[in-house]
Amino acid sequence: MSSSPFSLRATAGVLASTALALAALGAAVMPSAALAAAPMVKTQAPGFYRMMLGAFEVTALSDGTVDVPAATLLHAPAGSVAAKLAAAHLTDPVETSVIGFLVNTGDRLVLIDTGAGALFGPTLGKLGASLRAAGYQPEQVDEVLLTHPHPDHVGGLMGPGGVAFANATVRLDDADAQYWLSTARMDAAPAQGKGFFQGAMASLNPYAGAGRLKPFAAGAELLPGIRAIAARGHSAGHTVYAVESQGQRMLLIGDLVHVGAVQLEDPRVTIAYDSDEPAAAATRRTVFAQAAKETLLIGAAHLPFPGLGRLRQAGSAYRWLPVDYTTQLK
Repeated sequence: MSSSPFSLRATAGVLASTALALAALGAAVMPSAALAAAPMVKTQAPGFYRMMLGAFEVTALSDGTVDVPAATLLHAPAGSVAAKLAAAHLTDPVETSVIGFLVNTGDRLVLIDTGAGALFGPTLGKLGASLRAAGYQPEQVDEVLLTHPHPDHVGGLMGPGGVAFANATVRLDDADAQYWLSTARMDAAPAQGKGFFQGAMASLNPYAGAGRLKPFAAGAELLPGIRAIAARGHSAGHTVYAVESQGQRMLLIGDLVHVGAVQLEDPRVTIAYDSDEPAAAATRRTVFAQAAKETLLIGAAHLPFPGLGRLRQAGSAYRWLPVDYTTQLK
């Protein structure tokens, strides 16, 4: 049955009246300022990124970022650091990621490096929060493998209430254990270097006292699918960890690179934190060449988060090819 003109006009009038009433109500309850003027939050979510390596699950965990005065710390020809940073649209100091890597082998939960904890200032120390956000708890970690015990890699071993990983065994190269846990070496170190010893001792000694610090010899196979590779130069026992599952391989390279915009362009560039700069540069060139030739996945502690990708050689330089983002873990 069709509607009469009168009923249509009446309906239109009712709708118009309702619209006016709603507009008046909205004007009464809505704030005068636009919603876009809400305060900015200016924080990131806890950072983690997950991928599969064969049957292993690998999770990159952000500990935060720290500003690195590249021109001061990197040993390179005058002006070259500034030029390379400008070419990469970066300014000095360079905001630099600190990253740990969690490997779930199916049998063991293994953390490679722990972040800075409370040793490096308020912008770091977030690895524990990232780990929890990724669905794990610190007490589930079975093994902690350290690339080396500098503060931004070892400090996360301790939390506000004591040891952060209550059930974990801590492993590092014996050369680093002997060096950084030596009171005699600390006493002989220059004043600006003593803090590195103090941080290592404060972080490692509680585990040693509980019988859960177990140094290893260079080149040891620590777990099925995880092997230590001596990568000397940055520290006495600096270690790269090779992780392999179902024919897929990854190198977790620790501090072989700090400022990618400079050291990927020129792997000869060293940093003031290197204990043996010629050895550090030689190790970087060797590992980079192998990784590029074999198209190995790399996990780098100080490249932009998540620090996962591959290297492609371009003459004497290297190009960083980050992993693609994925939600499909297979």
